[in-house]
This record gives sequence, C-alpha cells and structure tokens, in this order.
Amino acid sequence: MDAAQIRRLGPMLDRFLAHFHDCFSRRPTREHLAAYVRGLLSDLPRKSAEPIALDQGVAVRTLQEFLGAHRWDHGRLRDRLQQLVAGDHACDHSVGILDDSGCPKKGDKTPGVQRQYCGATGKVDNCVITVHLGYAAGDLHCLLDSELYLPRDWDADRRRCRRAGIPDERTYRPKWQIALELYDHAVANGVRFAWLTCDEGYGGKPGLLSGLRQRRQRYVAEVPRTLSGWLELPALTDVGRWAEEPAQAVEQLLASDPRLADQPWVAYRVKEGHKGPMVWEVKHAMLFPKREDGDPGWPLHLLVARYALDRVAVKYFVSNAPPEASVETLLLVAFSRWRIERCFEDGKTELGFDHFEGRSYVGLMRHQRLVALAHLFCGRVCQRWGEKQPRADGVPGAGGAERVGAVVGAEAVGAGGAAGEGSGEHPAGAAA
Repeated sequence: MDAAQIRRLGPMLDRFLAHFHDCFSRRPTREHLAAYVRGLLSDLPRKSAEPIALDQGVAVRTLQEFLGAHRWDHGRLRDRLQQLVAGDHACDHSVGILDDSGCPKKGDKTPGVQRQYCGATGKVDNCVITVHLGYAAGDLHCLLDSELYLPRDWDADRRRCRRAGIPDERTYRPKWQIALELYDHAVANGVRFAWLTCDEGYGGKPGLLSGLRQRRQRYVAEVPRTLSGWLELPALTDVGRWAEEPAQAVEQLLASDPRLADQPWVAYRVKEGHKGPMVWEVKHAMLFPKREDGDPGWPLHLLVARYALDRVAVKYFVSNAPPEASVETLLLVAFSRWRIERCFEDGKTELGFDHFEGRSYVGLMRHQRLVALAHLFCGRVCQRWGEKQPRADGVPGAGGAERVGAVVGAEAVGAGGAAGEGSGEHPAGAAA
C-alpha cells in the first residue's frame, strides 16, 4: 500500500459507513460510529471503548454509552452488512461457514461468562463463547453474524441475565440451533450459499444436518469418528422391516469393511489453508447414516482424509451433494473452513474482537458487529486494490458446475503415495 492509497482510506471509509447511517436516528450517535470503527482500524494495542475514545478525542463515558446504552439499531446494522454482502459480493461459488469462538474473560459479570472449553486457549477456561456465520467468496471472507452462547447455568438464573441486559427471550440453545438461526436470518437478507461447511462440533449434530437438508442447502460437514451407518443399504424383510444388520461407526468401517479398508488412498494437494499447502490422502464411499430412530437415512458422501505427514490424524466428512459430485469438489468445500478461522485471527490480532470489557449483552453484540463491519471494510479495500487474498474460485456453483481452482489442486498421485509420484484414478471413477 503506497502513500496515495493510505490518503484515500479516509474518504473510502466515510463512503462505506454511509451505508449504515439509517441505523442511527441522531447525528452525534452516527458520528460515534465513525470514531469507534476508526479506533478498531487503528494501531492501538488495546481496542476497548476507553482507549478508542482517548485516541479519537471523544469523552470516554460517551463512547462507553454509545456501545451499551445509546439508542441505535444494531440489528439493522447487521442486516445492512448482510445485504451489502448479498448485493456486492454474491458469487456462484460461495461457501458459508459455521463456527464458534471463545474469548477469555476475568470475573463473572461479562454476559455468558463461565468456565468452559475455550478454543483460544485450548483448555477449559473462564470465557465467553459466541457462535458465528462466515462467508467466503472469491478473494473475500467476512463474518456475517454472531450470537452469544448462553450456558444453562446462566439461563437458570434469569435475575443474573437481566442484570447483564440479556433479553428474556434469549435462553439456552445448543450451538447448532443458534447456527441455524444465523443461517436463516442471512438467507432472509438475500445471502445465498452455494455450499455450507462446519467442523465436527456442528456436523456431529443430526439436527443441524437434517435442518440443512430441509432447507435444501448443500453442505460438506466434518463428523466425529463415532458417526454410524452402513456402506450398503440393509435389505428389507417381507414384513417391511430393515434386516438386523448393525450399523458401524465410520472409524470401524474404515478399519474392517473391505469397501473402505481395501480401497487405496489417493493423495490430493490442498493448495491454500490456514497453515499453507498440505497434502491429504483420501478414501471415498457412499454412507447410509443411522438415524435417531435406528433406520438408515438418506445416502451421503463419506470422505475419509488423513494428513500425509501425520497419518494418525484422520478426519471424516459427509456431504449431501449429488452422487456425481467429485471428490475434488467436496474437499474444496471441506477445507474452506479455515477461512472463518482467519476471520477470527484477523479480528483478534488486528481489530480488537476479544477486547470488549463491558458487562452488557447489547454492548458485546454491538462490539462484535462493529468488528465484523471493520473487517468487511478491510476485505473490500484489499479486493479493490488487487491485493492477493486466498480464493475459493474452485467451489462449484449452485447449478452444479464444478471448477477445481486454487484451494484444492488436482495433483493426483499413485495409491498411498506422495504428491508428484505419479498419477491415479479415484476409486469412485472421478479423475483425481
């Protein structure tokens, strides 16, 4: 970025923030929006209300009240952001990503805080967890929405919730239910996802996958190794019941069913990821998952992927894509999940995502949505000025046209080999 571009950033930010002016009924409050976002984009080491106020020449109490007490429509601001993405960044190859993020906190006053597993520290810690919906299309990735995960202990103490400003209608819901709510709201605002992906914390919940199928949303979801099913549909007896053939966990199927155990591994190079290029070895089959009532469910693609440099690390993915979908395509979507991890990393290291210090639910939601707004601005600037960003161009469109591009390369190798050792054909018949 040269000096001329830096000088242009101020007017560009003003034009960008103008999209959100109707979220504020009073001009002074609208001016605080610009001050807060400029603070998030600054090089301040700490980006909570007080240091931002001091940096931007605003009274500290005023900016604190802007975040937690002033009357402005942060729900409409979220809607405007989603409509902006839907209008300016629609893409036939878009990927929606579901994930949650933990922010360590001290004390017991921050909304939703308690000791629970925190991904940021990798252990059980005192933290707040929020559920997020991300969006990746071409050179751009951003966060579309977020919502607080309210633990059961908080929900059981409604007096404590009211002190933190948590509305009575905000109750405990599993994270996957919150994720579906975020998805539905984004779709209502015009956002369309060619694909959706998530980790096993979400993919392992039958309610989420069933909900996505009911919404006709194509997905590739990581699932736990304990997910059970059949590689061949059990026979129906004369009385219309399924034959007594027990379902097996996908881990067991990989170890003992010849259709997977004897299938050669085929290597694929994942050209872009959170840690750079990687090679994964893959097996593929169709799986009839066991439903909660014990019967076989709709057939799904099953991908088993192990990291070539650590073959103990095995991941399992399922997808409701059409049977003719290629393995390259499914991998492309599955390994797009790192894009939301990059959003979290950028937010926490550059934009103060985890710097909220208030005790108000409204303040927490407003802070995270303003961080998402600042992140979207950064993404649009990089896209406009042609800075190289990770792409998802290879993701197939909603119409089914498949293009393998920059994320998953079609560098097939011999069975069980390493990239560059030869060529092979995927067991399902797709050119690897």
